[in-house]
Amino acid sequence: MKPKFHFISGLPRSGSTLLAAILRQNPKFHAGMSSPVAGMFNNMIGSFSAGSEFAPLIDTHQRRHLLRGLFDNYYHDLADKHVIFDTNRAWCAKLSALAQLFPDAKIIACVRNMAWIMDSLERQYQKDPFENTRLFTNEGERSTVSARVETLAQPTRLVGYAWAALYEGFYSEHAGSLLVIDYELLTRSPAKTISLVYQFIGEEPYSHDFDHVEYAAPEFDALLGVHELHTVRAKVECKKRKTILPPDVFRKYSAMSFWENQAGSLANVITIKQRSDNNKDEMSAHEEQEA
Repeated sequence: MKPKFHFISGLPRSGSTLLAAILRQNPKFHAGMSSPVAGMFNNMIGSFSAGSEFAPLIDTHQRRHLLRGLFDNYYHDLADKHVIFDTNRAWCAKLSALAQLFPDAKIIACVRNMAWIMDSLERQYQKDPFENTRLFTNEGERSTVSARVETLAQPTRLVGYAWAALYEGFYSEHAGSLLVIDYELLTRSPAKTISLVYQFIGEEPYSHDFDHVEYAAPEFDALLGVHELHTVRAKVECKKRKTILPPDVFRKYSAMSFWENQAGSLANVITIKQRSDNNKDEMSAHEEQEA
């Protein structure tokens, strides 16, 4: 029997690696960090789309079979798994295609206040001031904190693209297959959150160990020049800290959490809406679980 496919997507530094590390404790599940499947998926569509010499030779029925075969072949060695979660930030912008290929599939989108995402990435950058990470392509992009944040927020870059993809999926006609999970809730109440994930995907509960969660991808992180980007600490917990972003930058990106207002969306949302009386309180939050 072929495995069921579900997908993990959403924003960077928002718990997708942590979620995958938790889910993979279940021996029936496979989950990991971002896979290359979404990229190959896009390349395949491009190879038989309008303008390609092969486009007239491949009809829509064949295209569906070829694209579905990509998943089956990439995960061929995991045929013993009951459920496979493929992770990529692009999937939120591909809900229409996923709905046709995997009608019963669910997409779990991890989210977090955008200011804290930027704070987390800036903190990662400042950990190693002697490395020119591949997150930036030239000296101008990496020159100052303002330049770095603005670069990451561009529509085609790490944070901006993920935000735009989630925005599209959140308001799409297929948003009913989307479960949005706030990072703070995942780290504050992991058992309850994971229980809701199991309900959403229709699987039997499993007793997870939230004190011994392990995941790391040092080779991948070394290629990016951002060490421990995908390292998960053993215990799922929240720790308080203050932001290292300038106050105006923090406030600007704090206002981008559109998923806190579900009006006009069919998406399923699990969030904690933070409230504060002043900027000082607003800019105090937990430390990320991913180191």
